Amino acid sequence: MRLVVFTDLDGTLLDHGSYRYDAAAPALATLRRHNIPLILASSKTAAEIAPLHAALGLGHWPALVENGAQRMVPGQPPACDDYPRLRAALNALPRELRAGFRGFGDMDAAEVTALTGLPPEDAARARDRRFSEPGLWSGTESQLARFLQALAAQGLQARQGGRFLTLSHGGTKADQMAAIMSDLGAEQSLALGDAPNDAEMLQTATRGVILPNPHGRPVPPLPGEVTGHITRSTLPGPEGWNAAVLAHLSDLGFPET
Repeated sequence: MRLVVFTDLDGTLLDHGSYRYDAAAPALATLRRHNIPLILASSKTAAEIAPLHAALGLGHWPALVENGAQRMVPGQPPACDDYPRLRAALNALPRELRAGFRGFGDMDAAEVTALTGLPPEDAARARDRRFSEPGLWSGTESQLARFLQALAAQGLQARQGGRFLTLSHGGTKADQMAAIMSDLGAEQSLALGDAPNDAEMLQTATRGVILPNPHGRPVPPLPGEVTGHITRSTLPGPEGWNAAVLAHLSDLGFPET
């Protein structure tokens, strides 16, 4: 039996405020010891994920970037750039609806830094987008419903993450999972996330763990919680991630030491 672990980043493996993963070190070391693939799956861009991927020593394992719209494979050139088409579709929306959404493409690096707490160089990487547009919604809930309808008419989808509402032409973390598991010869999967845009990934995995999200919209109740294949951690961020991964590895016979 081979296990693959799929994980969201912000608020899950990474602390929401500091973006550090120190508290997850024991579980990360155990995954490395047993050669269990760790697949990063985030709304972050390839430019953002590449340094973290290298720091974690994940080798040639792929990562899912921009909410699964692209699969990043170290050493391979990036896929084609769909971002200009996305921005054009967004800007074609009625003015009163477009005014309620402020995306990264409407901001400079300083504003992204202020919103996220990222250093300027990381904020620049966050704005280096190819497939999706995260942003903030400032309108009412009724306006949001009309905004989402107008997006759909333009072929765009919106997914709520832990911080931002992210627009794309489609593609999810869950869409990529089966192909990656097949490529890696895996039979079991564990997924961890903290935001609504992780729901499909959590539902698709053999086991899913929801981390609490005190800073944004939490993951809504999921059918898998009734069947028991999805559980909720009481600990947030990398501390909860560490405990959940170690517990699952122990259940499957992969000891920590």
